[in-house]
Amino acid sequence: MSVTYVGSGPYCYANSLAMLLGAESPPPAVIEILTGSPYGMQLIGGRLPLFDPFGWDPEIGLDAAIGLLGLECERVDGGTAAAALDRLRRACQDGPVLAGPLELGLLSFQPGSGKAIGADHYVVVLEVEGDTVLLHDPEGYPYATLHVDAFAAAWRGELIPHLKRPFRMRYGFTRREPVTPEEALRRSLPAGAAWLAGRTDVEVPPGTLGQAEAAERTARLVGEGLDPEIRLLWQAFAVRVGARRLNDLAACLSSLGLGAGAAVATEQARLVGGLQGPLMSGDDVALAAGLRRLAPTYERLRAALIAGEGASPGGGTPS
Repeated sequence: MSVTYVGSGPYCYANSLAMLLGAESPPPAVIEILTGSPYGMQLIGGRLPLFDPFGWDPEIGLDAAIGLLGLECERVDGGTAAAALDRLRRACQDGPVLAGPLELGLLSFQPGSGKAIGADHYVVVLEVEGDTVLLHDPEGYPYATLHVDAFAAAWRGELIPHLKRPFRMRYGFTRREPVTPEEALRRSLPAGAAWLAGRTDVEVPPGTLGQAEAAERTARLVGEGLDPEIRLLWQAFAVRVGARRLNDLAACLSSLGLGAGAAVATEQARLVGGLQGPLMSGDDVALAAGLRRLAPTYERLRAALIAGEGASPGGGTPS
């Protein structure tokens, strides 16, 4: 029996967009799938393994999800911290603002913060009043506050690899066309298949591998001795978000009547989620074996998506 996971997890950009859209928002699980994040695995620069597609990053994903939902928004970035804070202050007068990526390690209201670690994060800014930024942090901190200087330091995101310009924010969301969550999910399937096939129109650091190659090479890295920093990242973030994405993908594909694809995604979710135990116990033989079992599933998922593009509509949007 397959049970869709409900609970805490690092869905910061999906949860932030859902908060901002309010009653018009689909479930965060749907937003996450629309970003394309579950469709693959990448080994960035031959060193950093993550459970998202070759060449993908949250900024690419957010723009994709917003477009698939029939929405448009203002997206601005760059300039000095003072200019960015002034833009943010003015934008908040008309409604909440999706800010990010920010440096997670510099959000001082979170326990254990205080040092930049290159971890991207997204929040919803509610207002800037005087020297204080009021925000909802989807990591579990509603109505959190930061001094404007501390917020700007996190917002600069200097160590975030995919952030080309600092102080990015999205606001002024308007509807271009009415799109149901089911329609958006169906429209996203060709992009999902393209991610799984390995897109050639994205920039990646030298040595980056995708999908099966990424899984196989990561298994070899585990056998050679996994970098302690990578192990910590996997323990705290990568495995749990990867498993949740795939579990949500399975639910979304099932809702569209794509049973074969849902079955593969469920298998992937179990394989990725099953890595957490060996990670924590130090059983690297089991960890490498799980990655090798995962490797061939990406091509199977791509084939299932292509075969299912003409399938009849399913039973609605997962909640």
